[in-house]
Amino acid sequence: MRKFQEVTHGTPKHPDVLTILPTRGTKYSAGNDFHAKTKLILPRFKVVIAWTDVKVFTNCDEYLQVSIRSGLGAKGIIIANAPGIIDHDYANNPKNDGNIGIELLNIGFDGDFIIEEGEKIAQGIFQRYAIADDDAARGDRVGGYGSTGRV
Repeated sequence: MRKFQEVTHGTPKHPDVLTILPTRGTKYSAGNDFHAKTKLILPRFKVVIAWTDVKVFTNCDEYLQVSIRSGLGAKGIIIANAPGIIDHDYANNPKNDGNIGIELLNIGFDGDFIIEEGEKIAQGIFQRYAIADDDAARGDRVGGYGSTGRV
């Protein structure tokens, strides 16, 4: 089951602002466009997290890869942890209900770069993956954003 859904439990960051669920722009687009939920100011060389109040459901052997929109990339805006990877078990996690945060970084625009509310900022592409035959991962996600691998 692949689908996007609005974060309603846990910690929506902007509950009073309309949430635009990601969609593909054309029938042959690979990526689903994410929109800025609020106006964003990106100072040069500082990471700003754009919280979307969107979560994603994937099949158990898939993840969502999040990449910058090419138009923003051409202006020197990148995703700091590029590509962003949203694991299957991130949705509905008890820490933040799977709220997707996109780490934006201004590396090329001299001064502050402004992204307006509703502007397309990134694209999510569903990807399949394989695991090693001798994989021994048995843990369950209990944290939210950036929690995998924390001690």
